[in-house]
Amino acid sequence: MTTAEINQNPSAPSAPPSTRLNFAKTAPKAFRAVIGLDAAAREGLDPALVELVQIRSSHLNHCAYCLHMHTSDARKAGESEERLHMVAVWKEAAHFFTAKEQAALALTDAVTLIADGGLPDDVYARASAHFDDRELAQLLALILTINTWNRIALATAKIAGEDERVS
Repeated sequence: MTTAEINQNPSAPSAPPSTRLNFAKTAPKAFRAVIGLDAAAREGLDPALVELVQIRSSHLNHCAYCLHMHTSDARKAGESEERLHMVAVWKEAAHFFTAKEQAALALTDAVTLIADGGLPDDVYARASAHFDDRELAQLLALILTINTWNRIALATAKIAGEDERVS
């Protein structure tokens, strides 16, 4: 966006600041800790489910960087374009997802937006009907982790399409 365009529409979004810190380089110990949590959280969970949860949380948090990364990962793992497009509206398109995936997405919504109403008992019960205690703990850890990654990416103005894992 040019300066002239910004001056004509001052409420238009601007480019992210280029002076934000590189979290991985500036806080390497904390960064490695989040990587460790991420790896531990995924253990025992279906990789396709992992991507769906990460995509949904990234939608809710408006994290373009993570959304781009996880939709790309899901495509590479064989996820269909049709299902990827439906994650944002999964409640209205429930038939695209298994009952287990729906339970995980509902839990993702509630935990990601926990300040808006907590974790309702019916959402927890639905998840616990599809996941044993260990899987449920792993799923919660995954949701907490992607929310952390989303906040790191948003706070440091990560740019969608620039996947640092390949650099």
